[in-house]
Amino acid sequence: MWSNVEFLNPEFFYLLILIPLLAIWYFFMRKKDAAVLTIPSTKGFNTSSLLSKLKPLLYILRLLALAAIIVALARPRNVSVSKRTKTNRGIDIVMAIDVSASMLARDLRPNRLEALKQVAINFVNRRPNDRIGIVVYAGESFTQTPITSDKRIVKRTISELQWGSLEGGTAIGMGLGSGVNRLKESEAKSKVIILLTDGVNNSGNIDPRTATELAKELGIKVYTIGIGTNGMADFPWSKDPRTGQLNFRKQQVEIDEDLLNYIAVQTEGKYFRATNNTELREIYEEIDKLEKTKIEEFKYYNYRELYRTLVFLAIGFIGLEFLLRHTIFKSFI
Repeated sequence: MWSNVEFLNPEFFYLLILIPLLAIWYFFMRKKDAAVLTIPSTKGFNTSSLLSKLKPLLYILRLLALAAIIVALARPRNVSVSKRTKTNRGIDIVMAIDVSASMLARDLRPNRLEALKQVAINFVNRRPNDRIGIVVYAGESFTQTPITSDKRIVKRTISELQWGSLEGGTAIGMGLGSGVNRLKESEAKSKVIILLTDGVNNSGNIDPRTATELAKELGIKVYTIGIGTNGMADFPWSKDPRTGQLNFRKQQVEIDEDLLNYIAVQTEGKYFRATNNTELREIYEEIDKLEKTKIEEFKYYNYRELYRTLVFLAIGFIGLEFLLRHTIFKSFI
């Protein structure tokens, strides 16, 4: 009952100082409240009766009644708040992810693909009001998950990403084109593609610049991310036929940064370079800040007055005091 309670007139609580003052006054004046009989000795009288000990209860009931009235004057009321949110500007996001064999390079820990999975899932968790789709590409591309508001499906898709399911190569144009195709029918006011790759466009039948023009015409903003250290990194280059384990060797990291920067500039996005796990995480955090969904929250307040309960309680205390004074304590001196 008293949870979420507020007081409309809290200044009346200053009157509560009367309670201890009246209690002190009664302590010093209690002997004058009864008739006094002076006798030489009280040896033959029982001076410790139960009624004499309980008589202060009458005054306590008065003080409780006064306290209840003061609290009632402070106007307590229970406040319940109901909320409704309205999304003013929805965002549809497609994450186009390179899953070529080079994404197993170990310049990020434990490798580029696993590092991306963790960061991408955290990014999805921060976008509760947006729809997200997943496109994967290597030598070809396809939609892994259509644009959906079900974040469980999106996160499961990301966690299950692996290399080897597509032809070898890096078809950046096809990855971007698939993302554009996913968003071309979108009615969202803001459409975004996050294109991540660790190489250069070396396969596919769609030119990245052609896909960029399509994105630009459809009002799709593209954030591009080049993932990979500067210099040499451990790349997979063969598989052991006996154990099935990948063999790694040092190889120069090559990322077509000019192309990624061109795509971002033409679509009014931004190009990022992630050379380690920390930078990759910070990039997704920055994109999250750049693309915010505006949400309007409406609050509805319901008030339930509680002072009546206190008034009835005060009346009860006064009534009980009156009843005891004229029954049990009526003949008590």
